[in-house]
Formats: sequence, C-alpha cells, structure tokens
Amino acid sequence: MSRWNGRPDYVQHANQEVCLLVQAETTIALDNLEAICAVEGVDGIFIGPADLAASMGHLGNPGHPKVQAAIEAAIHTIVACGKAAGTLTGDAGQARRFLELGATFVAVGLDITLLAQAVRQRAADFDLHMGAQSTGGPY
Repeated sequence: MSRWNGRPDYVQHANQEVCLLVQAETTIALDNLEAICAVEGVDGIFIGPADLAASMGHLGNPGHPKVQAAIEAAIHTIVACGKAAGTLTGDAGQARRFLELGATFVAVGLDITLLAQAVRQRAADFDLHMGAQSTGGPY
C-alpha cells in the first residue's frame, strides 16, 4: 500500500483507502454470493479459480468450461450487488474477458511463477539447464 515506503503520506490516509476483499473459492461460497456481498464492510470478492475448480470436481483444471462459466456468473452477481469482483488468470485474453464482464481487478500472474519464469529465461540466456552445467563456461 505504501508503495514500498515510496509514499510519504501513507499513514495519514491509509484508513480511508483500505478495502476489505474476501475470497470465494467453493461452490458453497458461490451459492451464497449475494449474502456475502451484503455483509457490512465487504468491498469486494475475489474468486479463487484453482480452489473453485477443486470444489467443482475439476482438480487442477481451473480452465474447465464449467469452472469458467461459474466464474463469469459470479462476476455478474458480485457486480450486480455493487461490489468489486476479481479473479486470477495467467491468460491475457481471459483477463480481458473478465474485465469486459465487469471485474474490477484481475490478477494476471503469481509472483513466484513470474520469478520462476524469469529464472528459467535467464538460465536459457546463458544456456544453463537446471541441474546441468553449461559446456561453455566456468560453472
């Protein structure tokens, strides 16, 4: 929130700018979205696609059409309740779709995944492979 201590007036304004987002990651949560949205102080709901997929019987497959349909329906419900809707996807096209549906926030990557991708790319830049030494260098 303070932009890594880059915002000097953060403590003076933090309370007015903080929001409360809750996660909905099961079919039971989706069945109760309107009630969750009605809770005093809740500003928005984040739909967790991986856990939702598991809850729907599609473990490891958040891209399953039924899971995606449930996320889209949830976005509509949350927005209709006047709350911020959000979710997560690594697919840029899908992220745009969620935004077009009215999602307020869409995470487009996971920090550890992005870090791992950068490390793999750097290793590839130097022709290094996990667990193997390069034939062209001192390491």
